[in-house]
Amino acid sequence: MTAEVSVFAVSCTAKPTGARTLQKERQLGQFLAEVERRALRIAEIGVRDRDDALDLVQDAMIKLVRNYGGRCKDEWAPLFYRILQNGVRDWHRRQAVRNRVMVWFQKAKSDDNDYDVIAAAPDPIGRSPDEELQNSEAMQDMETAVQQLPRRQQEAFMLRTFEGLDVAGTAVAMGCSEGSVKTHYSRAIHTLRDKLGEHWQ
Repeated sequence: MTAEVSVFAVSCTAKPTGARTLQKERQLGQFLAEVERRALRIAEIGVRDRDDALDLVQDAMIKLVRNYGGRCKDEWAPLFYRILQNGVRDWHRRQAVRNRVMVWFQKAKSDDNDYDVIAAAPDPIGRSPDEELQNSEAMQDMETAVQQLPRRQQEAFMLRTFEGLDVAGTAVAMGCSEGSVKTHYSRAIHTLRDKLGEHWQ
C-alpha cells in the first residue's frame, strides 16, 4: 500500500515533459470542453446573469490552467469548482458593495427581472411535446428552488448533484470540511423536497 501511494504521489506532482506535456495538454483541453456547459449552468444559477457567468467560467478555466495544469487530472474537477465557487462568492461580495453604494446615492437597485432566464436542459429525442413541456417546467421549477437556497447549500447541492463530485471532492471545491458538505447537502435536499414534492426525491 505504501509503495502504491508513493508512486501515485510522484505521478501527481511530477512535471510532465515532452510527449507527456502534449498528452497533459490534450487531457486538460478535453476536461475543460467536457466541464464547460455544466460549469456555466452552475455559475448561472449562482449569479443569475449569463454574461457574468460566462466571465466567471472563463476566469476559472484560465486560473486552473495557469496554476494547476500540471496536477493529476483527477484533481482538476475539485480544484476547478473551488476556483469557480470562489469567483461566485467574490461576485456576490462585489454586488453587495455596489448595492450599498447605489443605496447611499439613492439610486434604484437593479431589477431581478433584468437577469436572463437560465436555459433549461435539452430534452432527449423521442419525447412528446407535452412531455417536453412538463420536463422543461419541472427543470425550471427545480432551478428556481435551487437559486433560493442559502449559498453554501446551493454550492453543495450543485456540485454533488449536477457535477457528481463525491463528498471529498466537494469539500475541496467548497473549501470546507466533509462534515460541512454533508450538512449543507442534507439541508438542501430536505428544502428542495419540501418545495418540489415527491417527483424530485
